Amino acid sequence: MQNGAHGVAKEQPRVTLYIILTTAFLSLCFLLSLSSSYHSSPPYTGSNGIRPDPRLFPSSSKIAADTSPPSIAYLISGSSGDSRRILRLLFAAYHPRNRYLLHLESLATQSERDRLALTVGDVPIFRAARNVDVVGRPDFAYRRGSSPMASTLHGASILLRLSGAWDWFVDLSVDEYPLVTQDELLHILSHLPKDLNFVNHTSYIGWKESRRLKPVIVDPGLYLVEKTDMFFASQKRELPKAFKLFSGPSFSILSRSFIEHCVLGTDNFPRTLLMYLSNTPASLSNYFPTILCNSNLFKKTIINNNLLYLASNDTSKERHHQLDPKEFTEMVQSGAAFARVSTFDDTVLDRIDHELLGRAHGEVVPGGWCLGDSGDNRSPCSVWGDSGILRPGSGSERLERRIVELLSNDWFRLHQCISE
Repeated sequence: MQNGAHGVAKEQPRVTLYIILTTAFLSLCFLLSLSSSYHSSPPYTGSNGIRPDPRLFPSSSKIAADTSPPSIAYLISGSSGDSRRILRLLFAAYHPRNRYLLHLESLATQSERDRLALTVGDVPIFRAARNVDVVGRPDFAYRRGSSPMASTLHGASILLRLSGAWDWFVDLSVDEYPLVTQDELLHILSHLPKDLNFVNHTSYIGWKESRRLKPVIVDPGLYLVEKTDMFFASQKRELPKAFKLFSGPSFSILSRSFIEHCVLGTDNFPRTLLMYLSNTPASLSNYFPTILCNSNLFKKTIINNNLLYLASNDTSKERHHQLDPKEFTEMVQSGAAFARVSTFDDTVLDRIDHELLGRAHGEVVPGGWCLGDSGDNRSPCSVWGDSGILRPGSGSERLERRIVELLSNDWFRLHQCISE
C-alpha cells in the first residue's frame, strides 16, 4: 500500500510538468499566430465583413506594423442639396488607409441619400478599399443647440465600431476643404505622438460668450423630424462652478484615445457635461475643449491650434463665405491643413485642386499607392498598390514648419488650458 502511494506521488510531478510544458507550448503557438496576423492584416475590414483588396494592404509589406503610417477617421456632413459637395470633399481628402463616414442630415431626402450611397459604390477604389460608408438613419442637426453635438458623437461612435485602427478623428463639414494631400498629412502625423489633440480653445467668457452659455434652450432637432424654431426659456442660468468652461471653433483634430474617453470611458464627466450642454445654444464649441482642459489625463495633450485656415474677413455670422482669391498666397503660407470655404463652384477650390492637391476633376488625389501611368489618359489611381507607401510633396514642408512653430519653445505648453 505504501509502495503504491509512493508511486502515485512520484508520478504526479511528471504529470504536472507535462501539463505545464504543454500549456506553455500552446500559448507560444497562440502568441506567434497573433503576431503574424497582426503584421499581415489590413487596418480594418469592410462593413459587411469583406476584407479590402490585398494589393492595398499586402501581407508581405516592407513597412512594419509599428512604423506604418497612421490613419484618420473622417465624419463628412452636409444637408439637403450637399451631395455633390460631400463627394468633392471626399475625393479631395481620400486615402485608402483612412476611414470615411458620410452623413446627409435628415433635411435631405432619402432618395438623395440613396444616390450618394450608389455613387460611392460605383467608384472602384472605394469598393477596393472598403473604407467609405454612408449613414442610413440620419441625425437632424441645427447650427445651434445640442443636436450638432449629438450628431458628432453619433458619428464618432459609428467610426469606433467600424474600425479599430484609426488614430485621429476629424469632423468635416462641406464648408471645409484640405490644403494638403493625405500623403502629406499622414506623413507629418506619423512623426507625432498619437495622443495629441489640435483644438482651438479659450476660457475667456465675455458678454458675447455669456449670450451663448447662459440662455436655456430646447433644441427641436433632438425630438422633432422637421425644422422648427428653437425654444428659449425666459430665465437664464449661472455659469458652472464645479468645472471650468472652455470654448472654441467646432473644427478640431482629436485623438482616438480621447474619442474613446468621451464615448466609452469610465469617467462620468463627459456624460455630465453632455447633460449640462444639452440645453445650451453653443454646445459643440464647448464640449470637447471643456473635457480636455478639465481632465488630468488629456489636458497636457492639447495644442491650441486646429490647423484650420480662416479668411481674415470670415465672421461667425457669415455661413457662406466667398474666399478672396487674393488671399490664396496667405492661405497657402499659413501652413494650415484645412481651410474654411463655402462655395462649391468657387474658383479658389479649383485652384487648390490643381496647385496644391494635384487632383483632376472627378478623381481622388494621387498618392504613393497610385501606380497607374497618367500618360495613357487614365487616372494614375486606376491601378493601385501598397497604401502604406506615402509620397509627400511641398505641402508636408509647409505643414511641418507650422507644427514646429507650435511645438517649439514650449509654445503649446504656455497656451494649454489657460484660465483667464
